[in-house]
Amino acid sequence: MRGHLRRRLWTVPLCASAVALTAAVGPITSSSADTITTTACNNRTNDTVAKLVECIRTDDLWNQMKAQQAIADAHPDAGGHASRNSGEPGYKAAVDLAVKLFKASGYHVTVQTYTFPYFAFFGLPGGSEVSPTPTTFTLGTDLNAFNSVGTVTAEVQPVGGIILPPTPTPSSSSGCSPADFAGFTPGNIALIQRGTCNFGEKAKNAVAAGAAGVLIFNEGQPGRTGLAGGGGMIDSAGNSVVPNIPVGFVPFAEGEHLNNAANAGQHPQVKLDFKAEADPNRDDFNVIADSPFGDPNHTVVVDAHYDAIFGAGMLDNASGSVTLMDIAQKLAKVRTKNRLRYILFGGEELGLLGSDFYTHNLSPTELAQIGYDLDADVTATPNYTIGVLDPAAKNLFGGPIPVFPANVYEPSKFARDEAVKYYDSIGLNHEFFSPQGTDAFWFNMVGVPASGILTGQDCCKTQEQVDLFGGQTGNFEGNLGTTDGGCVDQPFRWCDNLSNNDPNVLTFETKAFAKMVFKMAFDTTILTRTPQQAVAARTAAEQQKAARMAGASHAPMS
Repeated sequence: MRGHLRRRLWTVPLCASAVALTAAVGPITSSSADTITTTACNNRTNDTVAKLVECIRTDDLWNQMKAQQAIADAHPDAGGHASRNSGEPGYKAAVDLAVKLFKASGYHVTVQTYTFPYFAFFGLPGGSEVSPTPTTFTLGTDLNAFNSVGTVTAEVQPVGGIILPPTPTPSSSSGCSPADFAGFTPGNIALIQRGTCNFGEKAKNAVAAGAAGVLIFNEGQPGRTGLAGGGGMIDSAGNSVVPNIPVGFVPFAEGEHLNNAANAGQHPQVKLDFKAEADPNRDDFNVIADSPFGDPNHTVVVDAHYDAIFGAGMLDNASGSVTLMDIAQKLAKVRTKNRLRYILFGGEELGLLGSDFYTHNLSPTELAQIGYDLDADVTATPNYTIGVLDPAAKNLFGGPIPVFPANVYEPSKFARDEAVKYYDSIGLNHEFFSPQGTDAFWFNMVGVPASGILTGQDCCKTQEQVDLFGGQTGNFEGNLGTTDGGCVDQPFRWCDNLSNNDPNVLTFETKAFAKMVFKMAFDTTILTRTPQQAVAARTAAEQQKAARMAGASHAPMS
């Protein structure tokens, strides 16, 4: 799940999170109290819920988490940060480990490959005003970085279309047309005002004019004076733009100052230093493991995203992936009524790429065979909430609630309520969330009922959630009690490591998810979709996806 830009970097020891957990929920049964060994669990047939839940052991889960951290440590990115990011060696090594584990448990394993536009920063993007007022830009306060690569120190030259003072509503077309660069000196840094066209369109025109860098400054109306921008860019056609020159965003005051200095003949200079790598066609992978048992015409997909972003990604989402793999190992010998298909998706952090590719490359027959999806996305948050996915529930990110095919809503409550029963049985509250931002979203979009679990990440835990789950307001993980955004999904921090997880939370969440999986593995009432229904759902999904893409292409990214 994706987060928001924050400034500070930090790490926090696990002991702080363990204290918060104990205060919140009291003692949780851990491996020290287990009466059955891992070997016994793996060698017996866990064909009842009681047997399966008994075999969910903290030591097993934590050892798998350690293995994921070791992979990230052994495969750093180009900046030296531990990494399991899609498109990097650490992710491929994690894929190889998952394949080995699934095969050893008797699953039929395939690795689905697709390509995506890879981009990653390897260090903190930096910049400064060299003259006339020497100032070092603070990332996240004075400067944001768009996805772009390069280092330059050069004179800043305003381009056409800048409107100062700004009009009451956005009106600047600065940089939106090649004509705005008439007379531009190649090798300079183009100074462009935010306005009425996409940032990517401005950047493309600057590159074509020979700019060595770009600074886009906020337009200046109320609400458009501070720092904005950063991240990916698209052009007017909705295509991704990743220039090979640095493209930064600064507040209105800095842009106005540079514009005035240039017009006064002071020849202002700025330095931009964005160390990154881009590849328009990088391989990524989904790991798919099918049980040899169960009716393939009634398949339950059990998924988690396996990729990380900005580092090791141990909470988001090694934790959910370990939850999935541990359950798969413990259910490997069970002759279930329905086929279980475990999928570790890539590219979730980049826009649900793996699940999008998987669901939209199923034939009508293959789609008809999938009757349900269960998603594990973040299962070990120290300062946790207990979220259960429900397609009719509120959007975790505060946006509108997605609209799914009608046949999704009622069946999705089936597994949802199984999780609720478990949480009730151990005295824990819960709240419902929309699947927006999780891989379950695309299954719902193609008409497959789905539910799942998540324990929260990124800033900030509210007082209302503290009242439900204990703990404290502020970050869900990491520097508890603060509101600086945490480690998960935060650009330029690279601190979502093993210490960012609580093993006891991981244990009870895995048990909850195990009960959901077991329930659906033997269900004979929900998994009844016909091929005709699947085709209709697929058609509706394609139409909705096309509408979403058209909306994104015309959205004002300015």
